[in-house]
This record gives sequence, structure tokens and C-alpha cells, in this order.
Amino acid sequence: MPEIVLHYIWQKGLFQAFPQATTDGRVVQVLSSGRHNLDAGPDFTDVHLLIDGIELVGQIEIHVDSHDWYYHHHDLDPAYNRILLHVVSHASQPIYNQAGQLIPQLQLNYNRDRDYVDCMLSDALQMDSATAIHHCAEQLLQDPSLLTDGWKRTMLNSRLRCKMDSISRLLHLTCNDWRQAFYISLAHAFGFHVNGVPMELLAIATPISVLSHHRDHLDQLTALLLGQASLLKEDDSRYKEYLFLQHKYGLVPIDLSLWKHGRLRPQNSPEVRITQLAQLIHESQNLLSQCLETTDVKQLQALFAPTEMGKDSINSLLINVVAPFVYARGQHQAAIALLQALPKEDNRIIRQWRYIGQPTHSAADTQALLHLYQTYCESSRCISCAVWSEISCS
Repeated sequence: MPEIVLHYIWQKGLFQAFPQATTDGRVVQVLSSGRHNLDAGPDFTDVHLLIDGIELVGQIEIHVDSHDWYYHHHDLDPAYNRILLHVVSHASQPIYNQAGQLIPQLQLNYNRDRDYVDCMLSDALQMDSATAIHHCAEQLLQDPSLLTDGWKRTMLNSRLRCKMDSISRLLHLTCNDWRQAFYISLAHAFGFHVNGVPMELLAIATPISVLSHHRDHLDQLTALLLGQASLLKEDDSRYKEYLFLQHKYGLVPIDLSLWKHGRLRPQNSPEVRITQLAQLIHESQNLLSQCLETTDVKQLQALFAPTEMGKDSINSLLINVVAPFVYARGQHQAAIALLQALPKEDNRIIRQWRYIGQPTHSAADTQALLHLYQTYCESSRCISCAVWSEISCS
């Protein structure tokens, strides 16, 4: 049972003809299925429930099986502490939030007829705006091997070449300064999707050559970066230090309006990410050289440990910054080996592939599937895709 079908059943209220109850026997009435959240965080917000006559409004999370709660580390994430209900197809075990509280579970009761579920899967794939894979979803679901290993290798190399082209443009911008180019790429990655561009602009406005003069002084590094980001308030004890350094180096801060704070978890705020970047610069010397010297994942993760970022965030930096720079330096097999050694990514696009039976064992697989989606599926370039060719010939 793909999770997307459960989302579809919940969103469309297709369970309404069946009685619903929590695993401990409390009657559940759904007054409103809420709003489907396509960003980070719980799956549905503004859900309106009656549980044994008690009216509740809040968030729910949906999984196929209870153990997925732990697989996705929701038990460690305070963003999931206010979940009203965990909705599953199979309630295999109790679940607890980060505060140690037991979460009520609803094993969703609905029509489990196979033909009916297949129709819902088809509808759900076409309904979901995050996917364009529905053009060949039915055929891939029946025969996942239509997406060959050879085509996935081609997609992975194409993705790395595209990233290498981006690095080449940065090298042109920085007069072939590999260290500055790496620092700009790293800053962009620290901002993730929401604040990637302002983080990149911050790195351009505050060169690594300037920051290197103050590498031994964490307070000065942090003051410089926060000040250049226009995020340092005048009553902050570091503000005068920033003004002195700004004048000394003739720096121009970026516009405050560039930063986005809405719908971000506290650990993803610009202030936190900038502070983590300052910590990394403070603790690291010749970081690019060290990253190029090894493909050992544990050694590379240790280089980024001073940021105190979570393991998934560090792995994202290795996937999106370190591996492309290794590739750009001509170490193609080393870059691919690194991606093969890193764990698979988990995002909405990858989940679409997983729903239609595509296995993902490592970051090499997920990067290949992301490139296939973004280059072919999203723009409906089916006629140029090897998957479509395999389907046409089968």
C-alpha cells in the first residue's frame, strides 16, 4: 500500500462510510481532513476531529506502518510533538513523540478491494502536483526494470556534470579561486532550498579571504557574517565589532528583506545556519583539501561535526557540495563512490519513485532519480527518455 494512497483516502474522505477508532478503542469522527502540507513537517494541518466526543484541532501524520514513525525519526523531532493522531494502514507498535508522550493511532478503515486501491493509486499519482511520473507510472509499477541500471548511471553522471557546470561558473566569478567557490557553494547548501540564494549572496559579499583573518576568533566570525546578513541588532554586544570590521574591509551587507523566516523550524532559521557556518570556518582549516583527500563517509562527516547539524543535514552537504567538487576536480569515480556510500535521500520526489516500485539503496540512486524527474518527467520529455523507449518496445 503506497503512502500516497493513504494521503488520497484521507484528503478525499474516502473512509467516511466506515467506522473509525483509535487502537485503544476511542471513536474518531473527522469533521475536517485539514490542509495537505507539501513542505517539511506533519502531513496535514488544521485537522478538525472528535475523539470520544472531545473536539480537537491540529496536525496529523500519515504512514503505511507505525514503524515508519521511527524510520523517519519523528520521535526525535519536536516539530511532531503536537500531533493529534498517527494515521496508518497497519498499527504494528505504539509510538512516542520527542517529549516521551504516547501518540494515539488510527488504523484507517476503508475499502481494501485491490481494484479499488489500484484506481486510487492512479488518481493519487495524477492528483499530486509534486509528480509528473504518472506518464509511465502504471508500466513501471508492473515492471520496475523498465528503468534500467544503465539509464540510472547515465542520469547520475549527467547530474554531476550539471553541478560541475555550476562550479565552473562560480570559478569564473571568483577568478578561478577554488576555495572561494567551495565556500559559496557550501553557504548556499547551508541555506537549503528556502534561504540558499541569500546565503550564497552573503558568501559573495563576505569573502573567505576576509573571514580567514579571523578564523581563530569565533565571535568575530559570527559578528561579521550576521552583520553582513543584516541580522545583527544594534543592541547586540557584537554590533560595534561588526561595524569596525565592516569599515576595515569595506564590506557592503546584503538586504535584510532577502531572508525568509516563515514556516521554518528553529534549527533552520538563517541566524542558526549562519552561526553554524561560522563555527565550521572556525574549526576547519583547508576544508576543501581535506574533503578531496578521502571518500570515507565517517571521516567526511567528522569534518562537518563542529556545526552540530544533524546527520541528515551533514549528508546533504556531502551529496550536494562535496561530491560535485570531487567530480569537478576530475575524480569522477571517487565522487560516484562517495554517493554510493552515502545513505539515500528522502523527499517528495523520491517518495513518488518509491511508490511505483523503484528501489533506492544510496544517494547515487536518489540523485539519479532526481535528475530523471527534473530533466525528463517534469517537462514531459518522454520521447527523449530511455524509460519511454523501453515501454514502447515492450
